[in-house]
Amino acid sequence: MGRVSAAILSLAAGLLAGTAASGAGPRLDPAAVLERSEAAIGRQVGDNPLFRPDGSKLRVSDFRGRPIVVSLVYTSCSSVCPTTTQSLRTAVGKAREALGRDAFEIVTLGFDARNDTPVRMAAFAKDQSIDRDPAWHLASGRAEDIAALLDDFGFTYEALAGGFEHITQTTILDAEGRVYRHVYGDAFPIPVFVEPLKELVFGTRTRSLSVSDLADRIRFLCTVYDPVTGRYRTDFAIAFGITIGGLSLILMGWIVIGMWRGNRPVEARNG
Repeated sequence: MGRVSAAILSLAAGLLAGTAASGAGPRLDPAAVLERSEAAIGRQVGDNPLFRPDGSKLRVSDFRGRPIVVSLVYTSCSSVCPTTTQSLRTAVGKAREALGRDAFEIVTLGFDARNDTPVRMAAFAKDQSIDRDPAWHLASGRAEDIAALLDDFGFTYEALAGGFEHITQTTILDAEGRVYRHVYGDAFPIPVFVEPLKELVFGTRTRSLSVSDLADRIRFLCTVYDPVTGRYRTDFAIAFGITIGGLSLILMGWIVIGMWRGNRPVEARNG
């Protein structure tokens, strides 16, 4: 199934929200839904206009320069969407401890364009206790703009009586507004959420030899998850060990080259 791994496919049916409430089996094909979702990775997301609860406009381009976490919900959902939002609140807190409070932005987007009005988005935010977070934005939009964005995200949903069947998907965009990773399910391990953000914030490769880029590389290597405490911590012993190992290899190479030069025949050294 292309980029969709067997491990993800084995959990696919469990990532479709709405089927349990309807009492029926899934109408959507889990494998096809996940393949569409994964195919969106690397895609540039459109800059369609959205609206905050206060009526002001919001676009993806407003956040250029930092990663964005996009949570897709519908406000009349009484189970999975609130659960997902609370799981995300916990994960965001852990990520901020590791990466910094201003390292990324969060957008909760209502995908039910007919009913997810600015007023209802504001009520959802208050109910979920995310309304006072300055880096957590609520957004709704016109049907055509929401449809275009959902297509860019690779998000699949279908209307049911009283709600929707949909993939439970949180999308991470890079600093340029491209889809970088999806996080699936209404409850997920903290590293599954934080590691992609860590890659985006600190960078997986040193872009140059500047002090700031090298510092980010060190922070990337030294920010590790502690399963005992359930938190990320900075362990500079990792960088120290890598440095000592590298210096040891350089020293050993220098000794070997020196011994090789010293043991060459005299006639070879004299030409």
